[in-house]
This record gives sequence, C-alpha cells and structure tokens, in this order.
Amino acid sequence: MSATVLFDAPGPKARLRNRVCGVAGTLVLLALVGFAVYRLAAKGQFDGAMWDIFNYAGVRNSIVQGLLSTLQAFAMAGVLSLVLAVLLAVARLSDHRAVSLAATGVIELFRAVPLLITIYVLWVAAFTSQPLWAVVFGLTLYNGAVQAEVLRAGILAVPKGQSEAAYALGMSKPQVMATVLIPQAVRAMLPTIVSQLVVTLKDTSLGFVITYEELLYAGRQMANTILVGGENPYVPVVLVFGAIYVAMCLALSALAHWIERRGRRAKTGIAVADAESATPDPGAVGGRAG
Repeated sequence: MSATVLFDAPGPKARLRNRVCGVAGTLVLLALVGFAVYRLAAKGQFDGAMWDIFNYAGVRNSIVQGLLSTLQAFAMAGVLSLVLAVLLAVARLSDHRAVSLAATGVIELFRAVPLLITIYVLWVAAFTSQPLWAVVFGLTLYNGAVQAEVLRAGILAVPKGQSEAAYALGMSKPQVMATVLIPQAVRAMLPTIVSQLVVTLKDTSLGFVITYEELLYAGRQMANTILVGGENPYVPVVLVFGAIYVAMCLALSALAHWIERRGRRAKTGIAVADAESATPDPGAVGGRAG
C-alpha cells in the first residue's frame, strides 16, 4: 500500500505556507511570553529583594515541612496502592465470577471518578480533622485501581506454558499466582509501575484543596502572605516550588529508566515493558488468565 494513501505529501506552496504559519505562530508566542515577563518585571517580581525571602529560616522551614508532608503522603499512598493493586488484579483474574465482577467494578469506579472528588468526599465524610488520611486513601484508591490493570496486563503477558508447567508440578492456583505469575509480571511492568508512582507523587499536590499542609499548600501560603515592596512574591515561589516538584519527579523517572535498562539486559522471564508507557490502555488489557 502506498504511504500517501492517507496522507499527501505537501507541495512547494503548502510547505511555504506551513513555514510561514510556523514562524508567525512562534513570533506570536514569543510576543505573549515577552509581554508577560515585562508585566511581571514591572511589578518587581524579578527583583533581588523578592528572592531574599528564601534566606529567612522561617521560609526554609516551611519548605522543608511541606516537602516532608508531601513525601509522607506519597510513601504511604505508594505502598498502600501497590498492595491494593495486587489484591484487585488477583481478584479480577479469579475463576469465581462474583469476585471478578466485584473487583472489576471497584477498578472501573475509581479509575472513572476524578481523584480530587474522591479526596474531597473522603475528607468531608470521614477525615475532616485528618486531611492526611483523606489524601492517602484517595491516592490509594485511584492509583491502586490503575496499578491493578498494569499488573493484570503483566500477568496476562506471562507465557501460558509457565503456569501450565507449575500446575503439572502439583502447585495450587494461589501458589502459581504468588511464585510464578506475579513475580514475572512485576518485573515486566516495573518501569510502568514506577511511572505511575510519579503520577502519585504529583497528585499529592491536590491535598492543598482540603488544607493538607504539603508542598503546594506551603507555597501558596508563602505567596499569599509574604509582601516585598507591597507585592506578593508569586514568581520566585512558583519557580522554586516548581523546581522541587520537577526534581522529585525526575528522580523517580530516572529510577524507572534504570530499572528498564537492567531489565533489558536480563535473560530470564518475559521482557520489561517500556518505561514511557505510564498507564495501560484500558481497552488493550482485556481478558482473564487462563
């Protein structure tokens, strides 16, 4: 089949028009960015005095406390979501139809409901005085449902002959699942699991909506309460706190790529999934284990 059936290569006039539109769009974007920078500079947002706020011990302590709160929520939600993911994945692959349907309903429900709504409902219904647990359980339910589909895809990717060989040795289904299928599925999908943990880390920032004092909440408080020359230091706060989030996410992403490289060098088990695939396509992982 010709490569131009669905796409016709542009001619000279079309290429010239595309270049002109690209240059014009770039110039407009640069003009908008330049205008925004000019307006912020006119308000003193780039003055050295704005950055001096980070020399105060109270400001640094607020950043450290917000960072620790973020990491605390992330660590708890990360561990609990992985535990829930294993339970849901195994339940969805169960031979008992009622168990499988119940697990499927839980997975589809919490993947469909926006995470912010889940966190807010938990906060209002049960954890008004403990926003940490509302954030942790909200992240656990959402990411556990997503990670369950990741694990299920990994289990279904294990060659069927391995489970058949295990059954031939007299293993029960729980033994096959625990010692043969899940370990290989985890190894194959580990980069994707770590990539979803990056999403979990970023989603801790939703805690500021329910007054959980994590990193974003600390930054918002600083930007709204500190005055320098009659102006709030929005730009320095955004740049500093944004850099912290980027650094944490890059560290987890680097871990995912490191795991992927090591997995590709390994010669046993099934291949390691690409770390760029943060979440599986819901329509591409259907079916049940044989």
